[in-house]
Amino acid sequence: MEGLAEDHDDGTVARVAAIDIAKASGMVCLRIPHDTIEGRRVQKVWTVASTTNAILELGDTLICQGVERVVMEATGSYWRPFFYLLEARGLECWLVNARDVKNVPGRPKTDKLDAVWLAKLAERGMVRASFVPPKPVRQLRDFTRTRTVFVQERTRHKHRVDKALQDAQIKLSGVVSDLFGRSGRAMLDALVAGERNPRALAELAQGSLVKKKAALAEALTGQFEDHHARLLCVLLGTVDHLTAQINELDRLIAQTLEEITTPHDGPAGTGTEPATDGVTARALAERLDAVPGIGPATAQIILAEIGTDMSRFPTPNHLVSWAKLCPRTIQSGAKNRAGPAGQGNPWLKGALGEAANAAAHTDTFLGARYRRIVKRRGHAKALVAVARSILVIAWHLINDPSTSYQELGTDWHQRHLNSARRTRDLVRQLQALGHQVTLEPTTA
Repeated sequence: MEGLAEDHDDGTVARVAAIDIAKASGMVCLRIPHDTIEGRRVQKVWTVASTTNAILELGDTLICQGVERVVMEATGSYWRPFFYLLEARGLECWLVNARDVKNVPGRPKTDKLDAVWLAKLAERGMVRASFVPPKPVRQLRDFTRTRTVFVQERTRHKHRVDKALQDAQIKLSGVVSDLFGRSGRAMLDALVAGERNPRALAELAQGSLVKKKAALAEALTGQFEDHHARLLCVLLGTVDHLTAQINELDRLIAQTLEEITTPHDGPAGTGTEPATDGVTARALAERLDAVPGIGPATAQIILAEIGTDMSRFPTPNHLVSWAKLCPRTIQSGAKNRAGPAGQGNPWLKGALGEAANAAAHTDTFLGARYRRIVKRRGHAKALVAVARSILVIAWHLINDPSTSYQELGTDWHQRHLNSARRTRDLVRQLQALGHQVTLEPTTA
C-alpha cells in the first residue's frame, strides 16, 4: 500500500498504528485506507513479543505499510523498548496518558479491544502526545533520578544510625546538630573502634563543639555494647558506600551536562535568527543556579525533567500546566471553581518544592511572594505559588540564552500594588481591630 500518514484538515490521520503494551508482549492494531474502496478502512490486529528482534520486525512492517504515527499507552516502563526502537526506525511515536484514552465504562475490556480503541482515537486526532525528552536528556534524567533515590536512601540509613545510638542510650544527636559532621563522625568511628570512655570521646570535638565537651560527655554516657558497635559498623559502611556512589553520579551528571548542546533559534515564537551556535546544559544549569532557592542539584534536576528545548512548551503557562502547578478549572453552568492541580511529575515537583521552601526564607522577591500569600492562603498553597514562579523563571532562562535572572526586590509587590486596593486592605485591618477609620486625603 502506498502513501504516508498525513494529518487532514479535520485532524484525522490516514495511516496509524496503536499498541496496547504488556510486560512480555504488545497488541498491535493497524488501521489504514482500503486499496480500492474510498472511505473504507482496513484493520489488522496481531500480537508482537516485546523482544528486540520482534519490535524491529514490527517497525519494518509498519514502514512498509506507510505508517508514520504509532500511538502507545504509558504502561509502567514496558513502553520504553517499543518507543525507543520504533523511534530509531524513523517512525513518529506518540506516548499517551492512560487517563486520556480510558475505554468507555460498561464495554468489554480485552487487549485487542483496547488496541482498536486506541487506534480509533489516534486516527481521529483525539489523543495528545506526552512529553518524552530526547535521548541525551533521558540519560541525564536517569542519573539525576538515581542520585535522588540514593540521597534518600542515605538519609534513611543516617536515621538508622541515630536509632541505634538511642537504643544504646547515646544522646549525641541532641548536642551535635550534624551527626555526620567532622566531630560527630569521629566520635562514631571511635565508638566502633572500641572507645567507651565518654570524656575521651568528648575530646574528639572540633570547632564550636569544643565549648560543649561537658554536654558531650553527658550525652555519650550510655550502655553502648559490642552488638551496637557491629551494627553501627555496617550502617556507617552503607552510608559511606552511598556517598561514594552519589559522588560518582555527580561526576556523570556534570559530564553529561557538558555533552548536551542545544541550538537556540531565539525565543520561542519570535522567529528570530539563531543568536548563538549552541548553549551547553552546564551553562543553563549555572544560569538557573542564580535563582533564589535553586542550587546546583536542583538546577540539574529541572533540566533533566523538562529538557533544554522549550519549543515543546510554547509558553510558560504550558509548562506550568504540564507540571501540574496550577489549579484545574471546573465549570458547570453558572458555577466556575478550581479543582485539584493533579499529580504531575513527582521528580520535578519534589525539586521545585524544596527550592520554593528554601526561597521562602530569603529576603528576595520570591520570599516576599511567599509571605504575602501565606497570610491568606496557607503554607501549602503559598509554596505551590512560589514553585510556579520558579518554574516560569526557569522557562524564560532556558528559552532565551541572552537572559539572566534579575532580582526584583522584596518591595516589588508594594511598588506595583494598586493604591486604592492597598488603602482598602489597610482600612479593613484597622476595622477588624475595632477602630473606626476616617480617611482624609492630604494636599499636595
